[in-house]
Amino acid sequence: MDEKAVLERVFGQSSSESESEDDEDRFDWEEIREVKGLWISRNFLSPYKQSTLFSEVQSENWFTQPSNNQAMRFGDLPSWAIQLSHSVRDSVLAASDDDRLLPLPLDLLLRQPLFDQMIVNQYQPGEGICAHVDLLRFEDGIAIVSLESSCVMHFSSVDNELVSVPVLLNPGSLVVMSGEARYRWKHEINRKPGFQTWEGRELDQMRRTSVTLRKLCE
Repeated sequence: MDEKAVLERVFGQSSSESESEDDEDRFDWEEIREVKGLWISRNFLSPYKQSTLFSEVQSENWFTQPSNNQAMRFGDLPSWAIQLSHSVRDSVLAASDDDRLLPLPLDLLLRQPLFDQMIVNQYQPGEGICAHVDLLRFEDGIAIVSLESSCVMHFSSVDNELVSVPVLLNPGSLVVMSGEARYRWKHEINRKPGFQTWEGRELDQMRRTSVTLRKLCE
């Protein structure tokens, strides 16, 4: 039995196949070959679903003050975050149609729940994140959904920090990290003037919202 059949036996048919209203979500995946275990789906969320997800985040009233730019949840996630987790699994499952490596390993997709920890960040222009590897208190397999503003995330090797791989995160994109990408590469976003360029063009830095999903270690 192939990987897709195993997943469908456990979780049922993916929503991308069973729900016609999701035809706009194509779930295309791109492997970042320089960083093993790093994949991106640039059209993970349609513009409508981006707007819906952003409205759900705003309705939580986490960012009512300028000083409040991060919210964390552990265990029971909001219903919209649980649905987002299901969409991540559906998207990865849909990639198996192409007889390629799955963007996330099968053993991670089979765990229940797929994610039980969430961080939502709202970055103002110029705000980013320093180079880091996520804490070992979290299991393998991390998903990041980007909203509002594009940015460039740089990945640098833990073994050789001179090696840097830039990845464009557009609104509606989904990045997943597992294996080496999760444990052997740092990731950072420097949104200061002069650092956010892509294909020779400076990106417009507006507010950016990100939703990161992870699984706590037992």
